Amino acid sequence: MTVFISGGAKCGKSSLAQNLSVTLAGGGKHYYVATMIPSGAEDYERIRLHIADREGLGFETVECFKNIMSVADVNGTFLVDSVTSLIQNALFPAEKNYEMDLETANRCADELIQFAGTVRHVVFVSDYIYSDAERYSESTEMYRKCLAGIDRRLAKGCDTVIEVSAGQHIIHKGDLCI
Repeated sequence: MTVFISGGAKCGKSSLAQNLSVTLAGGGKHYYVATMIPSGAEDYERIRLHIADREGLGFETVECFKNIMSVADVNGTFLVDSVTSLIQNALFPAEKNYEMDLETANRCADELIQFAGTVRHVVFVSDYIYSDAERYSESTEMYRKCLAGIDRRLAKGCDTVIEVSAGQHIIHKGDLCI
């Protein structure tokens, strides 16, 4: 089963994704794919809270900042948290001094689709950061546009699509397994 979860910041996406992943795993191997490259105290605190939140749930944490296929286990259940960070890592690679790399972002999107078709179960988490009317810098707008496109592709390809807002979820496609 493939699940795509999107919503705003700190709205309950990760908790729902964790519960779904544990249920889908059915006692089998389940992995938390951590994609954020921390860049400051706020990021480290967010990571600490995510680790505490999944304590005791049996996740094996795998850090993957790029090349999602490198962590694929055909029999495993994966929680990819988050698509947003994975695309950010592709668009703004540190080794290129933050020059946008759209070719790599497109490859990353293709890999996410391939990943979904390779593993037993996957739950993707993405941040809904492209809906406000604010205009940002050219690079930020390109990032938002890329993420929106990737989210559409994932939503189209996933069995279940869920939007989370203020702890409530709306199922736009498919159903929940919990």
